[in-house]
Amino acid sequence: MTVADPTDPSNHARPPGTTDDTVEAVGKLGEAYEYLIRARGHLYSFHQLLGRVDILVGDAAEMLVGAGHDELARMLDQEIVGRNVLDGRWTFQVVEEFDRTYFEAVTAAERRVRDELVAGRRHVFESELKDSRISPGRPAHERRPPETLDPEIETEM
Repeated sequence: MTVADPTDPSNHARPPGTTDDTVEAVGKLGEAYEYLIRARGHLYSFHQLLGRVDILVGDAAEMLVGAGHDELARMLDQEIVGRNVLDGRWTFQVVEEFDRTYFEAVTAAERRVRDELVAGRRHVFESELKDSRISPGRPAHERRPPETLDPEIETEM
């Protein structure tokens, strides 16, 4: 069995001298960061879904013209197509503002805490949780896969 490089940030082992409270706190921040990632994904979904809404409303307006409903088509074109979703903003602007004002700040803070307290390692808390819950020697309870296609991914400790 090879020993993982303790300076490798992909190593999930607790750095020497790191307390349980520290691992738990960094794990909690990691959980918050994962929720942030999910929220950002929903925001990008919102962005893409509303972009599609705008295209479809435009298509419907064209179809209404073809069906002889010029006044309703004109109303859709003038009132809905190209409309801001928030005051002065299309969704791409909302996404960009979110990224600049919040996502980048939280990302930097999470990385700093992780770098300073657990040598930049991700999922130390979860790795220890896994170790406490597996049944050694049982199928599908391996601590790590025996190998991986990517040599940068730690598989043994």
